[in-house]
Amino acid sequence: MGSFDAITPGTDLPRYARELVRMHDAVISGSRFPMQPRTVVARSWSRVLAAGLSPDRANTRAVLTLQDIEQRRHRSPLHHVIDDLSRVLAAVADSSQMIMVVTDADGAILWRSGDAKVRRHADDLGFREGATWTENTVGTNAIGTALVEAVPVQLFSGEHFEQSQHPWYCTAAPIHDPRTGELIGVVDISGPALTLHPALTALVSAAVEIAEGQLLHRQHERLRRLRETAMPMLASLTGPALLIDDHGWVAHSTGLSPTGRIAIPNTERAVHVPGLGLCTAEALLDGWLVRPCATTTRIRMTLDLSGPPVVITTGDENDWRTPLSPRHTEILLVLHLRGRRGASVTELSTAVHGDPDHAVAIRAELSRMRRILGSLVQSRPYRLSDSVELTLDLGDAGRLCECAFVRTIAGPSLRNLIDHLPTNW
Repeated sequence: MGSFDAITPGTDLPRYARELVRMHDAVISGSRFPMQPRTVVARSWSRVLAAGLSPDRANTRAVLTLQDIEQRRHRSPLHHVIDDLSRVLAAVADSSQMIMVVTDADGAILWRSGDAKVRRHADDLGFREGATWTENTVGTNAIGTALVEAVPVQLFSGEHFEQSQHPWYCTAAPIHDPRTGELIGVVDISGPALTLHPALTALVSAAVEIAEGQLLHRQHERLRRLRETAMPMLASLTGPALLIDDHGWVAHSTGLSPTGRIAIPNTERAVHVPGLGLCTAEALLDGWLVRPCATTTRIRMTLDLSGPPVVITTGDENDWRTPLSPRHTEILLVLHLRGRRGASVTELSTAVHGDPDHAVAIRAELSRMRRILGSLVQSRPYRLSDSVELTLDLGDAGRLCECAFVRTIAGPSLRNLIDHLPTNW
């Protein structure tokens, strides 16, 4: 069984469903039961119980208006690939007592198709277009749990939190925007629990790969059009330069080795580009022209923790101040403390979240952090670039001030790490 598969080939589905329902009732009520929920299910149940949801009734279903649904469809990048998803999944869903559902990043169902009888039963459950299927609204379900865990999730019968969902299975996988790495939605196949087939996880994963591949193809076409539009200007340039789109993807490079992506620039701060050092950016139609602004490639940065966290990047003539979120502050602290040894994605997950199971979320945060700070973090293992000189500003109160501040943002493993730091760190 894969780590996110709910069943194995040959599973006696009726018997296993009865065992899961008994386990659900025992665990939720605090009783003992020989079977324990899978790790991903146990984490979700803990979150849902903490949110105050009830397992023995249908929790409130918020439903969007038709106008809101259409607006979200238009804004979602997935509207470009919904036909591709339908070709892969909808035909199977129509003939196999299942339905296909596609949500946005908020868990709102934007598209639904499949077996008419199953759709009617789904309507009774509130599993319809416009409904929000996050953990906080309807309890443990594959869509909501996939959004939280940022990984594929399959649930069977009593693994759902709400008893009304026990007659169902659901197999969901997140879809990411290849331009940004951000989660933009979830594709799900659901149906009567006793019709679940072990191959569904692979089918859903294949559909996600096709969708992300089509989105990547569209991105390559956008870069080609940007390059063609800017080519007359690029031909007149002297010295190294990059032409990038609004997401930092390089459409053309002059005077340096090609690179795939850099941090997203703006006109108010410099951006670090490997091989060029600090650069300034000039806004173009649908993109940016990036050129060096300094003669040195050494980047001097200060992580200022004397107040709200901010990174100060020192250039030849100006300093650029970049506010950091608590999560990015945690990651930057861990990388600084690890030094040139760096950290694996599982080590970062453990330091920030307290367990190694949030690798996908860590990679997404690192991608966002690169867009804010520039390409300052290297991978395999993750570590600060050799060109970065990072110092900490702890304020007048020194280490005690820093520890008090970090304890307001850090996860348990990171707090433990800080407790065991050398006194002269």
